[in-house]
Amino acid sequence: MTENRDNHPLPHLWIESIQEEDRVSGCYLVREKRVAKTRNGRPFLNLTLVDRTGEISAKVWDRAEALGSRFNEGDVIQIEGQAGSYRDQIQLTVSDLIPSEAPPDPGIFLESSPEDPAKMVRSLRECLRQIEDRHLKGLVDSFLSDRVFMARFKTAPAAKNFHHSYLGGLLEHTLSVCRMAIQVAEHYPELNRDLLLSAAFLHDIGKIRELTYDFLIDYTDEGRLVGHLVLGTAMLDEKLTSLKDFPRKWAVRLKHLILSHHGQYDFGSPKVPKFLEAFALHLIDDLDAKMNGLGRFMERDRHEGAWTDFNRMFGRYFLKGEIAPAESSVDEHPATHARQRTLFSSGPTT
Repeated sequence: MTENRDNHPLPHLWIESIQEEDRVSGCYLVREKRVAKTRNGRPFLNLTLVDRTGEISAKVWDRAEALGSRFNEGDVIQIEGQAGSYRDQIQLTVSDLIPSEAPPDPGIFLESSPEDPAKMVRSLRECLRQIEDRHLKGLVDSFLSDRVFMARFKTAPAAKNFHHSYLGGLLEHTLSVCRMAIQVAEHYPELNRDLLLSAAFLHDIGKIRELTYDFLIDYTDEGRLVGHLVLGTAMLDEKLTSLKDFPRKWAVRLKHLILSHHGQYDFGSPKVPKFLEAFALHLIDDLDAKMNGLGRFMERDRHEGAWTDFNRMFGRYFLKGEIAPAESSVDEHPATHARQRTLFSSGPTT
């Protein structure tokens, strides 16, 4: 934090609260750093600064090379700048910056789930107790009793950007998918509830190895090179080696459920769903991810009016406010209606 003239720490100015004309002084994390040039050939810096409430574009026009040498992407920097507007978006012009002198508080940069982790774990265990098949129950219990796994599973985000992209997001998302899996299995009795519920719990376990989240959510090398679908099946295989007589029919189906839950090849699935439970898991997972991601997009949108800014992922605007009242019909204004007939009819009205 910066200090005022009396050497008292100033509260952090959250990105979501920055308005045009604000003088900004504080610490922010650098998500992106790019060197560009003006039309006159002068270098400048394009930055994306973040805290847990959002992100903001920032420019360094003066001393770009000297200031840019002081930090890298992923660093926390202390800035002095001025907020302005460019194409109806708030943007910062940074006049000075230094690397953060004090150890930064991770809580400033990484949002946490609004739900209590302990309560979510208890609810998840209650859901999974409904599994009756002893082999699937034993497999699920082997993960739940793994302290190292559960410690990471409770903390990890579910994604880098779009949905549940905050600490505890993976647990929140998994609990939601499990709850919906139970409801869907009740509605469609032809589904094997034990298999679907087990897969709902296991479908994203690879994300504890795919993502890193110290001050910034990003991909690990293993995450970029392999991905959480394959990592999840590898983690499943590791557990299966310690379970005697685990049926091959469940092992193969669970691997397919994990590998196919993105639904399409161009969404990262090496396999597409090829039986009912796999298709159901894909739809449940997709619904929960999109409801969370779109909800957060609409909450954070700063575009004025009833409609959000254009969402590039979905290629559309979203209605976030009330629909504007329709213009009054002519029948509601008989005097105006009569006047219009007088003006535009060929003869006098009677």
